[in-house]
Amino acid sequence: MRLVSVVTGGAGFIGSHIVDALVARGHEVRILDDLSGGHKVNIERHLENDRVTLVHGDIRRLEANDAVFKGVDYVFHLAGIGDIVPSIERPIDYMDVNVQGTIRVLEAARAHRVRKVVYAASSSCYGLAATPTTEDHPISPEYPYALSKYLGEQTLFHWAKVYQLPVNSIRIFNAYGPRVRTTGAYGAVFGVFLRQKLAGSPLTVVGDGTQRRDFVHVRDVAEAFCLAAETPISGEVWNCGANAPKAVNELVQLIGGEVVYIPMRPGEPDCTWADTSKIHRELGWQPAVGFREGVAEMVRDINHWAEAPLWTPESIATATASWFRALGER
Repeated sequence: MRLVSVVTGGAGFIGSHIVDALVARGHEVRILDDLSGGHKVNIERHLENDRVTLVHGDIRRLEANDAVFKGVDYVFHLAGIGDIVPSIERPIDYMDVNVQGTIRVLEAARAHRVRKVVYAASSSCYGLAATPTTEDHPISPEYPYALSKYLGEQTLFHWAKVYQLPVNSIRIFNAYGPRVRTTGAYGAVFGVFLRQKLAGSPLTVVGDGTQRRDFVHVRDVAEAFCLAAETPISGEVWNCGANAPKAVNELVQLIGGEVVYIPMRPGEPDCTWADTSKIHRELGWQPAVGFREGVAEMVRDINHWAEAPLWTPESIATATASWFRALGER
């Protein structure tokens, strides 16, 4: 009997790779996405497959009896809005989508008695964390995006407690890989650097580049989500990172090009580092894509970023001004 999965936000970066992984496993997949990120290209190749359906919809308008959840086994909840600066400028929108939208997804999953909901949480909930960071580390969100994702996760576990809805949560660290977003607000370092490389512009390195990030390849993230659904374990949260943080300077060396340094930003950790012993022990998951291999793959596909915004030190300073105003004075 074929398994049926819903992927909210399935046209996005990580969501589209989860769709890939589910299709490879033989699932029927229903993608629920409002396409606000312009990401339909990420899943267009699947829409010719009779096992994949795109449903255009906003999770904030989702009704509990929505037919997209009928007969569904697993729900992978990726739909939401990201980025630090817009969350500082529009916190109500972030709470509306990432918290209230999550509630509506949970209510639909509950009404249709799905077997498991897997939530895409963010490692930003840990704030300026001690490293390596375990799942029981104190929670300390630094900005509204981080708070909204954590509140969505807490809602998930509350629905598990009150309504016995089977759930698991994956706290994603620094995901990267093919189809990472090319549009929107100033954000992920890969999109910034690759567009600059393509234009022959200097790479804008924050601080001195010695800060480290736990970069984890998106295909490894997708595998973690599938395992979190398939396991009989329920009610758990797992870190998903490579457990091997890399300095931004190392990324710069792999991409190549001139460098210009811009000011450090408040509220950002010197290092993100996922302790992944729990997910390895309980799900048997470990990353399969090495950092050099993953970066080389993205550089080979560099033309993907041809239409992405070209960020300069001046435009970055303008885009992050509210970040400095909100978090700079503590």
